[in-house]
Amino acid sequence: MKIFYSAEFEAKALEPLYEVGEIELAGWALGLPNLSEEELIARTKDADMIVTTFDDITRAVIENAKNLKLIACTRATPVNIDIAAAKERNIPVLFTPGRNSDATAELTIGLMLSIARKIPMAHAALKAGEYTAPPESERVTKDGLRPDVFWGVGENAPYSVFQGTQLHGKTLGIVGYGSIGRRVGRIARAIGMALLIYDPYVGEIDVEEFGVRKAASLKELMSESDFVSCHLKVAPDTVGCISKEMIACMKPTAYFINASRSAILDEQALVEALRERRIAGAALDVYEKEPIVSNHPFITELDNVVITPHIAGAAEAVMSNHTKMIVGEIKRFLNGEKLLYRYA
Repeated sequence: MKIFYSAEFEAKALEPLYEVGEIELAGWALGLPNLSEEELIARTKDADMIVTTFDDITRAVIENAKNLKLIACTRATPVNIDIAAAKERNIPVLFTPGRNSDATAELTIGLMLSIARKIPMAHAALKAGEYTAPPESERVTKDGLRPDVFWGVGENAPYSVFQGTQLHGKTLGIVGYGSIGRRVGRIARAIGMALLIYDPYVGEIDVEEFGVRKAASLKELMSESDFVSCHLKVAPDTVGCISKEMIACMKPTAYFINASRSAILDEQALVEALRERRIAGAALDVYEKEPIVSNHPFITELDNVVITPHIAGAAEAVMSNHTKMIVGEIKRFLNGEKLLYRYA
């Protein structure tokens, strides 16, 4: 059994796979860039299985791999696999749903805290030498008083400049209440936030409990939430759903968070709302164009936004999770058992 493996992996979790076949590590598995179509065709022509993360497994790759029996993608949505070509040859396509749900939920909360409390802004200011004192400076404590620790007062003091918003007691609107959305909700409730949920595929009985309520519409959620966090997959009914009209419904004190997919958002409408201070701020991990262009207003202009370079799933545990999922699934496939993570 020849297994071509170009997915990132956790070494210990991959060990059982060596018992069932000959593994050729390549590309991203070795920390190298994606392989070209020509390279993939040449290197997978005798492969029985292909396991990848980001390589494009095109029709040409599939048709030239005459022994191919299984394709696995260590992502929640295998957009880089030609599903139709695989189906024509009755080749199962595996994926790894939920592998990064915890990591993404945690980054989402981190983004919320960062923009609400202006953490990156304060960090950058200190790194730039602002609000700091000379090494030789000392503060003298007056007689009868105990030593005090503070950075000064006044409108230009950091306590004033970086005064933020407390999450406790606020309402978090969660758009999309699947695996990640529910995890975000659990963490937010532990902080002390109320939840308002919009997901047309989830009924009230599956959502509502003390501190959690389902919104009747997306507009209601956008209007009533102090924070809006999106956790939607890209589908015909979700593309552009966070539109200019929806953004206009938000409170001027509200924050928008997106660590899901940029296709759900009218990015230019968000830029305009931030520029005109019609909402308090935004924190984003995904963008209309990736990598984000160097002259984007998020980088060059706006001071009320926190941005990260699509790293929500970049956690060590994620590699371990999807490696275990794929290895277990390959064993089930070889044993003729029911597949748990078959995409197509």
